[in-house]
Amino acid sequence: MHDLTVVVLAAGAGTRMKSRRPKVLHEIGGRSLIGHVLAAVEVAGPRQVVTVVGHEREQVAAHVTAVAPHAVLAVQEQQLGTGHAVHVGLGAVSVERGTVLVAYGDTPLLTGESLRDFVAEHEAAQRAVSVLSGVVENPFGYGRILRDEDGEVLGIREQKDTLGDEADIREINSGIMAFEAGFLLDALPRLGNDNHKGEYYLTDLLGMARDAGLMVGAHVLDDVDQTEGINDRVQLAQRARLLNDRILDHWMREGVTIVDPRNTWIDATVELACDVTLMPGVQLLGATRVASDALIGPDCTLKDTEVAAGATVVRTHAELAVIGADAQVGPFSYLRPGTQLGAGGKIGGFVETKNAQIADGAKVPHLSYVGDAEIGEGANIGAGTIFANYDGVAKHRSRVGRHAKTGSNNTFVAPVDIGDGASTGGGTVVRGQVPPGALAVSAGRMRIIEGWALAKRDGTPQADAARDAE
Repeated sequence: MHDLTVVVLAAGAGTRMKSRRPKVLHEIGGRSLIGHVLAAVEVAGPRQVVTVVGHEREQVAAHVTAVAPHAVLAVQEQQLGTGHAVHVGLGAVSVERGTVLVAYGDTPLLTGESLRDFVAEHEAAQRAVSVLSGVVENPFGYGRILRDEDGEVLGIREQKDTLGDEADIREINSGIMAFEAGFLLDALPRLGNDNHKGEYYLTDLLGMARDAGLMVGAHVLDDVDQTEGINDRVQLAQRARLLNDRILDHWMREGVTIVDPRNTWIDATVELACDVTLMPGVQLLGATRVASDALIGPDCTLKDTEVAAGATVVRTHAELAVIGADAQVGPFSYLRPGTQLGAGGKIGGFVETKNAQIADGAKVPHLSYVGDAEIGEGANIGAGTIFANYDGVAKHRSRVGRHAKTGSNNTFVAPVDIGDGASTGGGTVVRGQVPPGALAVSAGRMRIIEGWALAKRDGTPQADAARDAE
């Protein structure tokens, strides 16, 4: 692409979404609708990208700047049609030659490869105007592509204006168009708005080009779903499923085993290695990365989480966490942001962690909360252990040394420092320091009061059982 300018139209209100959020900022597959479009546009290799905003412009502009900092923003103050929107967009940049591609901010299934092929055909044919079209089973509501006996494009007929057999034409206009820049700059100021909406339609430029004896044409897209926009929540869900199916197909062809594709969801931003296995009920979100031979699921949600080779993660929710090679997590584990589990380590059933660095081979097997803690290599945390890290005002960190062994039902009142090779007894409340190799025990000596059940609970099943045992 020697000189490509892309104009992305994102000024519409999207009232049918019934949302306080602008339509193009709704998300599927880990990105906003417009985020998918801007990512696809980059594959086409543009020199510059302009996004035209209007409704809720501050929100849309801020998001576009965040996901595509290079994109130029243009504001369409009044919604006067697609032709007017493109005119506004081109007014924000310098365009003298090359190709101008017009896309829409609510078409998240559009791929960069399709845009690249479309522009390449447009330029090779030296057309003034090209339309990206597709063939659908039910064309109702779409503009039809009119062709002559030789297959040359004659124009676009809107649904309400179709005559006779034209209503049966199944090739439809997607709205995505490419223009020779010189023609577009000359023709846009001459667009009229003599229609029932009083708007300036970009599609009218095709007829203007033909009248001027210039080349026009249509590029038929095999996968017409790519051009489908989103107008309501039903379509949002439908497109989300189509996008997810595409993502799953890609990863399965790359060597990932997905046991139940209908119940597995993967964001477009996720990266997987070959020989990963995903069991039913898995969601992989955000910037999650999973290395070879890892087993994820069933029933896991991992967001922005890194899983190293050979790890097993079962029935777990993890966010902004790191899981080391051959580590084991779950079932029913909750890894909150800042959790780092080393190679061969274990976070077991009903364990919650936050801002916890758990070294290689260390284990937190059962029923524990580990917050703001550092656990050394090979250490073992007993069942029912609580790191009491919050004093009501501030959080405090604790450290458990290498190969330390802590008893069940412990409470560590942070800040605590348990030395290398140290131990704690069951039921111990630990404060301060435990020296390396020492044993900390805080529970009092057990007392036995004989005959207590008969004396205090006489007449109850408990007392009867005690009497029978005598």
